[in-house]
Order: sequence, then structure tokens, then C-alpha cells
Amino acid sequence: MRGISGALARLRPVIGMCALGLLALGASRLGLALWRRAEVAEVDGWIPVLLQGLRVDAASLCLLYAPAAALLLLLPARVYALRWTKAAASIWLAAAACLLIWLELATPGFMQEYGLRPNRLFVEYLVYPREVLATLAKGWPLQCALVLLSGAAAAWFAWRLALRGWSPRRPHEGGPLLRAVLALAVLALGTLGVRSTLGHRPMNPAMVAFSANPTVNALPLNSFYALAHAMRDWLRHEDSAHDLYGAMPDDAVVAAMRRDSGLPAAAFVDPAIPTLARRAPVWRGRPRNLVIVLEESLGAQFIGSLGGLPLSPHYDRLSAQGWAFTRLYATGTRSVRGIEAVVAGFSPTPAQAVVKRPRAQQGFFTLAELLRRRGYDTAFYYGGESHFDNMRGFLLGNGFGRVVEQRDYADPAFVGAWGVSDEDLFARADAEFRRLHAAGRPFFGLVFTSSNHDPFEFPDGRIALYEQPKQTRRNAAKYADHALGGFFARAMAADYWRDTVFLVVADHDSRVFGRDLVPVGNFHIPGLILGGGIAPRRDERIASQIDLAPTLLSLIGIGDPTPMPGRDLADPALSLPGRAIMQYDRNFAYLQGDDVVVLQPERPAGQYRYDRARGRLLPVPLSPALAREAHAQALWGSLAYARGWYRLPPE
Repeated sequence: MRGISGALARLRPVIGMCALGLLALGASRLGLALWRRAEVAEVDGWIPVLLQGLRVDAASLCLLYAPAAALLLLLPARVYALRWTKAAASIWLAAAACLLIWLELATPGFMQEYGLRPNRLFVEYLVYPREVLATLAKGWPLQCALVLLSGAAAAWFAWRLALRGWSPRRPHEGGPLLRAVLALAVLALGTLGVRSTLGHRPMNPAMVAFSANPTVNALPLNSFYALAHAMRDWLRHEDSAHDLYGAMPDDAVVAAMRRDSGLPAAAFVDPAIPTLARRAPVWRGRPRNLVIVLEESLGAQFIGSLGGLPLSPHYDRLSAQGWAFTRLYATGTRSVRGIEAVVAGFSPTPAQAVVKRPRAQQGFFTLAELLRRRGYDTAFYYGGESHFDNMRGFLLGNGFGRVVEQRDYADPAFVGAWGVSDEDLFARADAEFRRLHAAGRPFFGLVFTSSNHDPFEFPDGRIALYEQPKQTRRNAAKYADHALGGFFARAMAADYWRDTVFLVVADHDSRVFGRDLVPVGNFHIPGLILGGGIAPRRDERIASQIDLAPTLLSLIGIGDPTPMPGRDLADPALSLPGRAIMQYDRNFAYLQGDDVVVLQPERPAGQYRYDRARGRLLPVPLSPALAREAHAQALWGSLAYARGWYRLPPE
């Protein structure tokens, strides 16, 4: 027994770090639960949050510290007694504890923005330090200082605790065989702790989820576990949604997508590209120019004519002069998701948007590639640095001939953390369109705004502020509307107006989170088509971002075959009920009428009735037919990407 107790004394610093970890993670969870106490109480969630949280914390600590504990037991006595061994082990133990604590400190800010614990977005943003650091420094200076100081204090305390817990070499610490047996026992217990179950599958976020509120479901997790699991799934499920939502035969998915397009069987022209189809455009004259204005984070909540805040007088006025969509829904919560939907007509997947995925960097269908083949000038106009989120690489590799970005503005009136102001951007785009029209060159311009982005910087004196202080989300949305109105005032007075179709649409809403598995209300975005020959109308149909690209081609007079699964909303023969598709982290939603089918990883599909007045999903019995449609939509993007189906035939 003396030998066993002596050997186990080597584990004192590990035990100390585990105690510190349990205390820190438990305190953080309690604080987050108190912050969201109304939501926790609404689902009677206090006991599940706290008890399941203890389970997740134990699994995380086993993952971090069981290998270190086994190694300390296995070290030969002479090596264990060395000073560098003590220093190296203490650094590892303290660094692991510091990682746990730092992620918890960063969680409130991330949860305030996304309603979830840190996931793969947390890591993706770290690839762009300039933009992220500028945003944090200007938008959240006190919070950042608090996180840094608290993190430094936690690192120092963990380091001191590891050193104090170090046990000097003892004469009765057992021989190598005894310590090896104890090390195997520690690894076995640690493995069981990480799995946290004797069942076939180890513990996962779905296993501890207990409500329809994704924010509450995130509380039993800790941020280290949530981030590690998200990164594991990211790598594991990058090419397929089958592993998340269940398999369906390829031909069944293709058949469902063809039906959903509303096209006859004769429209599909190439078996090697199953959704490649020819559409008859509604415009029969000379093909028009196309301009897409992609508005950063401008959800329906900021648009007065859509029932939002009174921040959009210019958009509201323009919506009476064009084709205004009242129930248009984004496919996701990131700009790259909006780009893939609007520019490529591509369906969302639980993996990264195709803008950042390797097999989509060349030969992937976009409107620009199709129009480039038609002799159009194809350009991307942006006020910031276009390398962000790999936009430049994806766009140049798939049909865009030019990129205008921050470095191309000679004397901008205003420059913020995300580049030049929207007014500078629109002035440059208008000048380019005038030049191209004067030269007789048809053009496609993608204009992507950025002023309505945290830290919400824009020029002084342009708008009457909606609230104080100046740099708020609502003031920035009002400025974005001001800049949009100025652009269309110039465009309507220009010669290119009558030959051009314009789309104004948001990439996604701002701060997408809520009390439902998929917060449908936060996917509601504005969409408006304007230009010469576009008759004013208010379209009450449910529509998805993926429907916009086929509709635009129809309106500019291009009927060439494309692989887009969306619908031509301008087709007078279209009689299908409206539908929208939404990807929210690992959950997928299919909206038709007021019925919503939600797919979650490793769980059966659920159906809900969308109460628009309350903005909530109410459970209803599942329709197998609707569930099959949702399942096919959820799988299509991953399948098309993996099979290389989303392309045009060679020229």
C-alpha cells in the first residue's frame, strides 16, 4: 500500500488541475445559465444543465489530463526527479487549464453574437487576424481587456498550483511494474470518462441536448468540448451530410431536387450533371446587364416595410418601384453562405461554404462563369480586403475577371476596420458601370457592402442617428440604407439603368440566434429586384436565396443550361408552393407554408408549425412526405459537391 500511495502522489498536480477545471467550468456554466435564466427556466432546464454539465466537464478533463497522468506514472524515477521534468509537466498542466478558462472567458461574447458556444467559426475567424483584431479592439475594447487580463491571471494561478502540487521523489513510490499497472488503470478510467457511457456511441452534444432551444442545449457543454467536437465533425463530415442526417440513395435525392425545381423532365439535358437544365427566360430581348448588391447583415428586422425597425426609408421607397419579396429567407448565417447561394445558386451544407472548400476553387458553377462565356465583364466590387473568407480566390477561379478591393480606391472619403465606406464602394461601382456601358460592354457586377459590420464604423454627418452612441448595429444599418439610396439615385439617372437588372439582397441577418433549433425569424431577409422593365410588385411567396440566381438569368434573358436547383420565380407557369432552406450550425430546416421540418445530427426529424407572430416553432406531428423533401434538400449540396456535379459542360 505504501508503494501505491507513493506512486499516486505523483498525480497530485494533475488532481489539482482537475479540481481547478471543475471549479472554473462549473462557475462559468452557472454564470451563463443565470444570464439566460429565463430560457433555462422556460424548459425546466436547471437540473439537466448542471448535472449534464458536470458529466461533460469530467469527460473534458479526462481527455486533457489522463494521458499526462499516465506519463507521470511511467517516468523512470531519475527522469521524474529532474528539474526540467517538473517544469515541462507544470507548463503542460497549466496550459491545459488556461485553455479551458480562456475559452470560457471568450464564450459570453461569442454566445451573444451567435447564441451558441464557440464552434468552428471561432477557429475560422482566427485565420484573418487583422480584421478580427480591429473589430475586437474597436467594438469590444473593455471585454477584450478583461478576457486578456483574466486569462493571464488564470495562467499564473494554474502555473503556481501545478508547481505547489508537485511531489518530490519518494523512497516508497513503487517499482516500474506497479506504476505501469497504475498507468494502464488511469488510461482505462480516462477512456471511460471521455466516453462517459457504456453504450455503443460515446457521449456527444446530441446526447446531452434536452430542449428545442439551441442556446440552452449548449449550456451543459463547456467551450473546450464544444469547440473540439465541432472541429472533429468539421474534418469528419466535410464531404457528406449523410453521416449527420442519415443516408438516402443518390437517385432519390436527384429526383426530389428535379421535382422541387418545377421544371419538366425534358428540361434536364445532361445525365452526367443531373440538375443541368435549360430554362426559358421571360425576357426575350437583347440580354441585359446584371448588378447584385449584397448587403452585409441587413436582416428583415432592420427593414421598415418588412415589419422591422424604421431604419430603411430608401429601401422602403425603392421597394414600391420594383419586385419586392416579403418572405425571402437566407440559407445561412455567414457571408460566404450568402455568396454561394446568391452568386452560385448553391444549397447550404453542414460543412464549410463552397467559397472556402478546395474542390470548388475552379470549375464550380457561378453566374459569373456563365456570363463570362457570353462576353460579359464580370467584376467583384468590395470595400475591404477580398482575401477575407477566401472570396478573392473563389471568385477569380470561377468566372470573375476582376476584383476591386480596398487597395484600389485612390482617395476614399472614409476607411474603417472593414475597409472603405459603402458610399465609396457605390461611387466606384457606379463609375465602372458607366464606363462599361459607354464602351458597349455588357457587365455583371457583384457589389458587396461592409459598413454594416461590427465595429459599425461609418462617416459622420450622413444620417440622423437612430440611437446613441454612434457605432451601433442599428445606426450602421441606417447608414447602409443611406448609401444604398444614394447609389440608386445615381443609377436611375445613368444611361445603363434601362439596360440593367439590379438585385438588392442581404447575405444573412445579424446576430442569428433564438429559442428554437433553427431560429427561422432570424433568416428572414430583404430582397428587391429593380431596373428597366421590372414592374412593381409585392411578392408574398416564401422564397429562398437559391431561387434568386435562376430568376435573375430569366429576367436578363439568358436561357443557357445551368445546374442550379433553385426556381425561376419569374416563370408564370410555376405553381409549386413556396419553400425555403436554412442551415444553422449542425441543424437544417425546410420551410413550406407554416410547416418547418428540422433535421439534427443523430436524431429523428421533427416537424413544427412556425408561429410568425411570436417567432416560435410549435411541435406538430411529422409528415413523412415533407420529411423526405427536407432530407433530400439537406443532402443535395454535399452530394453535388462530392460528385462534382455543380459545374458547366466544357466550352
